[in-house]
Amino acid sequence: MNTIKVVKQLLEWNEDCSNDVKEVLNEKKVFAINIMAAPGAGKTSLIIKLIEKLQPRYKVAVIEGDIAGQVDAEKLDQLGVPVVQLNTSGACHIEAMSMKKMLGYFDLDDIDVLFIENVGNLVCPAEFEVGEDMKIGLVSIPEGDDKVVKYPLLFSKADLVVLNKYDMMRFFDFNDQQVEEDVRGLNAQAKVFRTSCQAEDGIDALYEEIAGRVGKKVTE
Repeated sequence: MNTIKVVKQLLEWNEDCSNDVKEVLNEKKVFAINIMAAPGAGKTSLIIKLIEKLQPRYKVAVIEGDIAGQVDAEKLDQLGVPVVQLNTSGACHIEAMSMKKMLGYFDLDDIDVLFIENVGNLVCPAEFEVGEDMKIGLVSIPEGDDKVVKYPLLFSKADLVVLNKYDMMRFFDFNDQQVEEDVRGLNAQAKVFRTSCQAEDGIDALYEEIAGRVGKKVTE
């Protein structure tokens, strides 16, 4: 019984912080994108491709979440965008309180798009709102086509679902049509994209969808 109360209090506290973050980002007209996936799904590679597409039109920054290390943050830093590394020291997700603190490291007046690369995990990140405008659930082809069924919460909340490393379809028994049906069964509003960062397939379509939503916020 005590455990249930603690979890409930934590989620309510996180929601309050998330609302605070959202208020700040709305005031500054910053569009925040929370990308959630398992380790190795290609979150960083996809963010890099999207930043390259977005940079001519928008100013971009990144919060890089990892349990430890800064390997991915160093890759992103080479693009010349502001990057803040958040090491959770064991926590399997980014919380809104951490987001609230991280915003202080950025000049929000000079940012249009803020990518949040969440900790590699298909469970915990979906439970915690962080003030984002968009949630992207990412699944790579090598992971298998059962992830939507096994981890429904993430995909029930995602605005966009990306099937990444799509160029590897020929090597794996992956039923992408079934995955799309599974997504639709949980979340009829979610749009599904197929991408390959290696072959650069599908990146343009995903970029256009994101850029359209960003434009509505930053110009309103």
